[in-house]
Amino acid sequence: MQVQLGSFYPVIATRDVAAARHFYIHHFGFEVTFEADWYVSLHRPDAPQYELALLDHSHPTLPEGHRTPLDGGLLLNFEVDDVDAEHLRLVGQAGLPELLTLRTEAFGQRHFIVAAPDGVMIDVITVVPATGEYAGQYASGHAPRP
Repeated sequence: MQVQLGSFYPVIATRDVAAARHFYIHHFGFEVTFEADWYVSLHRPDAPQYELALLDHSHPTLPEGHRTPLDGGLLLNFEVDDVDAEHLRLVGQAGLPELLTLRTEAFGQRHFIVAAPDGVMIDVITVVPATGEYAGQYASGHAPRP
């Protein structure tokens, strides 16, 4: 039997809920759906199924021994229509720290990566056709299409 999911979203255990909240609202267009000083739930108003939550890493809703803030190791992919325009907006205008420069990958992405609070990496992507050996590695019907 398969589990029936009602939703699925990441929850980031953060050192600074307010700073993380500001980052995702200001730079990526999320809006608050619930807010307490220790937890914020966010969604995109144009696509409410895209959710993200921020949790104070020290809150007792987390089990003891697991109340540590995220410190890197999380990559969030944000697919957009025009990665070049987003690169100009986020890196060129907003000055977000760029961790990976804008480039096109043979596996089907044009992308760049910026730093978010808590060591989170945001990979901003526009899908492009896969080339070379990657073109044939996708399951039927799942090859990247622009």
